[in-house]
Amino acid sequence: MRTLLALLLLSTPAFAAQREIGNLVLDDIDDVPPRIRDRVAQYSAARGAMLQDFAPDGTGLLISTRFGETSQIHRVKSALGDRRQLTFFNEPISNAFFDPARPKEGFYFAMDSGGGEFYQYYWYDLASGTPALLTDGKSRHESPSLANKGKRLAFSGNARNGKDLDLYTQQGAEKPKLLKEVQGSWHVVDWSPDDKRLLARQYISITESYLHLIDAETGASEPLNKDLKVAYGDAAFSKDGKSIFYTSDHESEFLCLVQHDLASGKRTVLTEKIAWDVHGLAVSAKWIAFAVNEGGRSAVYRAPVKTPLAHEKIALPVGVVWGIEFDDQGERLGLTLTSSDSSSDAYVVAMKDKKVERWTESEVGGLDPKRFVVPELVEYKTFDGRMIPAWLYKPRDAKGPVPVVVAIHGGPEAQSKADFNASQQYWVNELGLAVLVPNVRGSAGYGKSYLTLDNAEKREDSVKDIGAALDWIATQPALDPKRVAVYGGSYGGFMVLASLAMFPERIKCGVDIVGISNFVTFLERTEAYRRDLRRVEYGDERDPKMREILQRISPTTNAKKIKAPLFVVQGKNDPRVPVTEAEQIVSTVRGQGKKVWYLLAKDEGHGFQKRVNRDFFMQATALFFEKHLLDGPAKAEAPGAKTGALATP
Repeated sequence: MRTLLALLLLSTPAFAAQREIGNLVLDDIDDVPPRIRDRVAQYSAARGAMLQDFAPDGTGLLISTRFGETSQIHRVKSALGDRRQLTFFNEPISNAFFDPARPKEGFYFAMDSGGGEFYQYYWYDLASGTPALLTDGKSRHESPSLANKGKRLAFSGNARNGKDLDLYTQQGAEKPKLLKEVQGSWHVVDWSPDDKRLLARQYISITESYLHLIDAETGASEPLNKDLKVAYGDAAFSKDGKSIFYTSDHESEFLCLVQHDLASGKRTVLTEKIAWDVHGLAVSAKWIAFAVNEGGRSAVYRAPVKTPLAHEKIALPVGVVWGIEFDDQGERLGLTLTSSDSSSDAYVVAMKDKKVERWTESEVGGLDPKRFVVPELVEYKTFDGRMIPAWLYKPRDAKGPVPVVVAIHGGPEAQSKADFNASQQYWVNELGLAVLVPNVRGSAGYGKSYLTLDNAEKREDSVKDIGAALDWIATQPALDPKRVAVYGGSYGGFMVLASLAMFPERIKCGVDIVGISNFVTFLERTEAYRRDLRRVEYGDERDPKMREILQRISPTTNAKKIKAPLFVVQGKNDPRVPVTEAEQIVSTVRGQGKKVWYLLAKDEGHGFQKRVNRDFFMQATALFFEKHLLDGPAKAEAPGAKTGALATP
């Protein structure tokens, strides 16, 4: 596929108004030269592995990784052993896990179509290599959880009305049973050890949620902490069924780990002295393990269940951890870890002696990982005196002030962490750019007060934080304030557009990926199951006063202020930020006589999952930065030579 794409690109003229290549629609995008395509190909070839599950019989791990177009399920039988690919679909696969009642027969997995995020659950039969669809094939399904004895799934889904995420159970291949009708978004968290009850989370917003105990037969529910308006994160039953461990920000700025005794209702905070969010949790009969987000890097702790306050750190490589879980015996802890200079891989920790063993070693396109840049954590002061944390990547041995890409995360309740990003490594190593990655107000990870500083009518305050970043760049001798680009996806795409309008004289170009261009049309057209969730964050467009504010601050309203060249990227099947958001900003900015590149993928949703699409997007972005941020390709290539750019094999 990639060879075909390269041949097609070579056959196109140097510039065309609109053309199609595979499932990509290129509108006013210049042809990408071979020197960029070839070099980008190595960076985009970097792959990561994600732990999915332990085999119940002790015969290895299920992981997801990409060897073709999309991430598929593989089995690894020993540490750094061969990866045997089990699934071969065109769409990426997630949430794969074995059934302890039939571990050698197959596994469950989730898959959507075309990036639409209407996930379906399947049973994959290992003997025949065929999947069996378990859900209805059209609704959205979330948070699958398997009963301890196996063969019975619980999950949420919106089949009833397309909006509310009700709770379902499913026995084997039988039709899913509606267990409980709800209003809003409910998610299954865990099964009680006797499989008689479920633990479910009712999600209102990132700062408000509720835990409920659900009868697994009748659907009758009981709130865990009835009158507490707080946030809950991860949660799990203790293996004796007498208590629940969960993370909560009750009486704290951060998500603390709490043990809740079910008989007495007593709550014991276990991480009171840790002033960061606990963002992962696993419980076995003997051990508790949890991860802590220390400002964008992770620490993992363990503690005996009998003395949970006696927690101690596990010595892991510096990086970011996802998805911790115990094997069925509770003696090994599995996790996924990535860092700025290493793509994600699966690790296993022996609880007996805390020995850490790396199970996968993902390839990085033949590049030398020692040349990848590790960022520096910096802070800068913003308009109201607050300090904004940011990661700064700088090219090695650069001479003179270098251009800067300000890369803004989405969410907005997300956080940029010190993890691996192939695009940013390409920009730094090959184009000689610095990359500043700020966590502006509204970002997670810095306490619940910081999290709400951009809500509703305070939305433009986060854009002002980007203005403060421009001010800070101007004070740094190594950075060039006259050559700054902005780059971001989803809410980060809105931030790109808003920054281009608010600071038109200070930004040379911008890349908007699946970004919100008008809050009113976005809220009216985003999928029904997520509309109320977004109104909590952005404001309710049905309220006339709020609607006026949302219209006033929307990029389409302020498009006349945008002067810099713009690159807009969109997936046609995006359920979160509909394609109309991209279409209207492209039309509006072009209507002002400004330059816009527009890339549409017909088989993608909220971001690009297929490699052929990601490859071209990465290539086109490199060319866009060369043309509009740098002074042409000759100077763009110079930093690579000066910094010892990674040699092409």
